[in-house]
Amino acid sequence: MELSQEWAELLHTEAPGYAAAALANIRHEFPAAMQHTMTAPGDFPYRPRARTPVFYGSFDWHSSVQMHWTLLRLLRTRPGAVPVTEIRSALGAQFTPVALAAEAEFVGSADARAERPQGWGWALALVHETVTWDNPDARKWADAMTPLAGALASGFLDWLPRQSYPVRYGTEQGSAFGLSLAWPFAEARARAGDPALRDAIAARALAWFSADSMYPGDWEPSGDDCVSPALTEAELMGRVLPPAEFADWLAMFLPGLEWGRPATLFTPAVAGEAGDPAERRDDDQGSRLHGLNATRAWCWRQIAGALPPGDQRAEPAVAAARQHAKAVLPYVLGGDYQLEHWLAGYAVLMLS
Repeated sequence: MELSQEWAELLHTEAPGYAAAALANIRHEFPAAMQHTMTAPGDFPYRPRARTPVFYGSFDWHSSVQMHWTLLRLLRTRPGAVPVTEIRSALGAQFTPVALAAEAEFVGSADARAERPQGWGWALALVHETVTWDNPDARKWADAMTPLAGALASGFLDWLPRQSYPVRYGTEQGSAFGLSLAWPFAEARARAGDPALRDAIAARALAWFSADSMYPGDWEPSGDDCVSPALTEAELMGRVLPPAEFADWLAMFLPGLEWGRPATLFTPAVAGEAGDPAERRDDDQGSRLHGLNATRAWCWRQIAGALPPGDQRAEPAVAAARQHAKAVLPYVLGGDYQLEHWLAGYAVLMLS
């Protein structure tokens, strides 16, 4: 069975649980992590919902955006497997013009810099799901998201040219993954006649990464990684470069992939102590390594698809994608809140 069909069937099976987790998370305001620069005594939001009336659940802003994207993605692609009426009602209550205008205002604030680029990328992925779906609700939600989309695109266009160097570590501030999340929106906007964001992402990716070679992939993973710096960079370059150029670049960047080297990139990360998933407790750092396995699986699949037909690195990449997916899937649901407030989104990204 081809990987795309295999994972499509798996997503259909897992979709009800992922939807249930996301529905619970978008309403889960506390506990909450908020980053805010105080300018005077008492200058702090009263509560998360007072600052960001849509994306206030799921512990932090980017995770809430991610959970809304998860619901929208499942509603669009797996309507036969999820509670359609409940999801439409929940999203309809959230995606109002007034609330989304407040989110657009937040994106333009100093506090939102902490959400750049991954949170911004997830938000553009969410917008992209609405603007490319020919559905009455989606069209209504897309109209309401117009100010948010404009604020995000403007934010990226202002920020990208000023970044001389990328952030290369595997956390939310890492540069490559956030730009990949924003890329489908940017491409769609380019096809509609506005290529500015796509061109800005491509220009910065090439400036940052085109000369990279002999990346030390065997140094991964780091204990706080939720994405792979090596594989997210390669995945982004697979979007930006034509297949033949990408194949040549990848040979210099990560030599030895056809032989399964470096082995650490092909081997799923071990989060916490080994044992039965049902009996393990995931601390914050350990839970992030489950996310690393999910995003590695996604990257390996995307890299395989970006290579020219017949490239001998595609088969090992697909095998690595399967291995990493197998490692993370038992942990997506049924863990503590530190894990469940975000990992379902990574699983849906991986499988869809």
